[in-house]
Amino acid sequence: MSSNDTEDRPAVGADSPFRQEHITRDQAPQYVLPLVVRIEKTGPPARTDALETAARAVLVLLSDERSLGEGEWAGAVRDWQDARIRKVVRRARGAEWRKAATLPGITVEGTGTAGAAGAEGAAGTVGAEVRVFPPVPLDGWPKELVKLQVSGTDLDDPEPAGPADPGVPVLWLNPDLDMSAGKAMAQAGHAAQLAWWELTGAERARWRDSGFRLAVRTAGPERWAELTGSGLPVVRDAGFTEIAPGSCTVVADHPALRSRLNTLLE
Repeated sequence: MSSNDTEDRPAVGADSPFRQEHITRDQAPQYVLPLVVRIEKTGPPARTDALETAARAVLVLLSDERSLGEGEWAGAVRDWQDARIRKVVRRARGAEWRKAATLPGITVEGTGTAGAAGAEGAAGTVGAEVRVFPPVPLDGWPKELVKLQVSGTDLDDPEPAGPADPGVPVLWLNPDLDMSAGKAMAQAGHAAQLAWWELTGAERARWRDSGFRLAVRTAGPERWAELTGSGLPVVRDAGFTEIAPGSCTVVADHPALRSRLNTLLE
């Protein structure tokens, strides 16, 4: 197979979550991807900025050399993707955040502009900070993270997020679901990951080179109906927390995937 053939094919394969040695995803050992969002008592991030930063953090980890091939995180990442792609978002501030930052992982910073006004935001908001860690067994969280709270991740947008820039991948939220910011961050991360799996190697590289630009927006009811029937990747929640099993939470509208669907329909 030529290198061009490889670049033109979806990049799933050795890193596919559906490898043949597992009959079902539920029979595989279960791992979870920990994400920690920094929420200080003063100056919390805007909700949309936090959602977008969490989604980008997942992509940064997936593309990191430590997650690929024989990298130090690669085995855990493969095992996690073989099972359910669980993600749990916890919050930290002050000393908790500093302790979390000592663990192997990657901190991704937001723009501070989604749902806020400028780098300092509005009403005291600041740019989001999310640290993503390599997957851990479901019952094997590091002690620095296990005590962090899942609750208390409710965030607001001081101003409504404006339209996404043209050509930027958009993760569309279900307008009929009321999710906490932490839950929505995990769901946005799921959607980004589903899109990543479907992209070719060349498409992945272009997205990575852009700094994983993306937007998270809530779809209108008519738009949501169109999106869920479009063939684009749809996140269906397992129902462990907050919402009913099987609920469609996010649709990943990546331009490369939409273009591919449009070509098939021509």
